[in-house]
Amino acid sequence: MDSITHTLFGLTLYGAVNKTKMTAKEKRALLLTTVAGSQIPDIDVISAWWDSTGRYQMWHRGITHSLFLVPVWAGVIAGVARVFFKVKGWLWFLIALLAVFIHDTSDIFNAWGTGYFEPVSTSRITFGMIPIVDLVFWAFMAAGFLYVKYGRGRWPSYRIYRLVWALMILHVGVQTAQGMTILQQSKDNYEQVALSADFVPGVFTIIGKKEGLVTLSKGSLWTGFETVAELESREDANLDTLFANNPQAKTLVEWAPFVVIVDDGKRIGVYDPRFYRNGQSFLAEYFTTKQ
Repeated sequence: MDSITHTLFGLTLYGAVNKTKMTAKEKRALLLTTVAGSQIPDIDVISAWWDSTGRYQMWHRGITHSLFLVPVWAGVIAGVARVFFKVKGWLWFLIALLAVFIHDTSDIFNAWGTGYFEPVSTSRITFGMIPIVDLVFWAFMAAGFLYVKYGRGRWPSYRIYRLVWALMILHVGVQTAQGMTILQQSKDNYEQVALSADFVPGVFTIIGKKEGLVTLSKGSLWTGFETVAELESREDANLDTLFANNPQAKTLVEWAPFVVIVDDGKRIGVYDPRFYRNGQSFLAEYFTTKQ
């Protein structure tokens, strides 16, 4: 997910905790714990500062997003809360654990994916069931905030935010059920297939590759799917020159489920078709062979 969504997750998690018996200091510790836990896996963005080998694509959302590192991050955050706010007990560790787990797990549901099981496996886990920026999440969280602020309901605020979490989990479940059904129906038509969720709930793009042809089909279970693009991939191209002159290209091939290969005599390159929009993909790497 994007940084704004992760921050909102942290604030909504803060709202979902019953703070009736908490002191002001404990509430501040809780806010630190939920927001920091919802953001800390993305600390890997600083690796771009020293990347000289073109590996940033693998480092971002890599080991810092690993399931095995969740308790480590939680321990760090709980330790900071203990030092700065003098709080005691396991609550801070458990809340941080949940916040980091939500961050890492929510990221595997969009097309970017994460190194969820690093260092055991370097494979990117990606489902493509939820867009990177999901406006449904935003709508649920905004509705909960507005109800708490302006509503006159009998429920305490923490129960409202717990309902928001329940609705968001339900949304993920519905999207995932649809996406898995679509993938199951599509797998016999392609050698390789991936899914990318649209901003509109229930709408997906199927990205299928077969014999050097990548087909993008957009639609839903209810409307059916229509081909929106067909991309030729030069599977016979020699990528050694590309990799030697553009290390990021080799990383992209390793990172993506599959790529489209371009070789038109003037340039050679690869791009991720899941992010293909308006005639190009924003995840692409090229090397010009002829000026």
